[in-house]
Parts: sequence; C-alpha cells; structure tokens
Amino acid sequence: MYTGNIPYAIANTEVLYVPDRRIDTFGETRFNYRLVTEPMDEVGVTRVRSGWVESHRPRIVRPVPMDAVEMEGFSPGAAEVVEWLRAHGGSAVFKYGFCFSRSEVLVETVHDDSREVADRVVKEALASGDSYRAVIRGVDDAWEASLLRFMMEMIQQSHEINAFDFRRRGLI
Repeated sequence: MYTGNIPYAIANTEVLYVPDRRIDTFGETRFNYRLVTEPMDEVGVTRVRSGWVESHRPRIVRPVPMDAVEMEGFSPGAAEVVEWLRAHGGSAVFKYGFCFSRSEVLVETVHDDSREVADRVVKEALASGDSYRAVIRGVDDAWEASLLRFMMEMIQQSHEINAFDFRRRGLI
C-alpha cells in the first residue's frame, strides 16, 4: 500500500522548469530531474532529490496488454500511483505500453525556504544548458507520485510529435 496521498500529491505537483526535449518516438529518453519538496513535519527545511528517469523504447514484442506500464527502480507503491493516474483522467496516456526506470536518488537537505531553494535550482537548470533537465516542486511523502506526474505530462506533451513520427513511417 502506498503511504502517500496520491490525489494531494498529483494536485500539488508543479513543473517549474520544463525540459526542451520531449520523449523520443523510437529511442530512449532520459530526463535529469531535481525534485524540490518540503517535509510536513520540519519547518525551514527543504529536500532536493536529484536523479534521472528514463522512458525506454519497446525492446521486444511481448504478450502483455498494450496499456501495460513497467517500472524499474521505483518503490512497489508506485504502481498504485500509475493506477490512480489511469483512473483519474490519464487513460489517454496509457494507449501504448511504457517502461520507465529511475536512477538511485541523491537527497540533499537544505535549511532554507523552499521557494528560495526552488528559485536557485531553476537558475542552475537554466545555466546548465541541459535540454533534458527538469525542475519539479512536489510533495515530500509522495515524491514518487510527483515524479510520475511529471512523466505523464511529458508523455502528453510528446504525443503529437510521436504520432507524427508514426504516421510519417506508415506505422499508423
């Protein structure tokens, strides 16, 4: 059972810095993220989680439903987040199978206001020149839900480009 409040986390997640790139139609896409959260039980503390999340291209044809989502490196409760997203308006996203993986997460605890920390992290992202960089403000106890919401947004933003690529190659 997932311990975080999924609806609250989804509603209170905001992408502060959107990557320039979208999910590649025929390849793998790795987004480097910084996820800024405030612990509910600690005043003046901000957590900044860093890592990457990747969307894999299909590797083989497999006898599973097309709407299956595979997740590598996520906690067991992340599947509950995916099911919640599917049931609450994300069903169009799940037309095709996806496989997401994420890296180990580096957690930095900063004793500063979360808005100031988020502003600094966004400035760092701007200066980095990394077209796959994302900065997300999320919910601390349900941070994976915030990360998955970011990925669902990237899928939605990539859909038109991906559909064009499929049509161009005569695949749809």
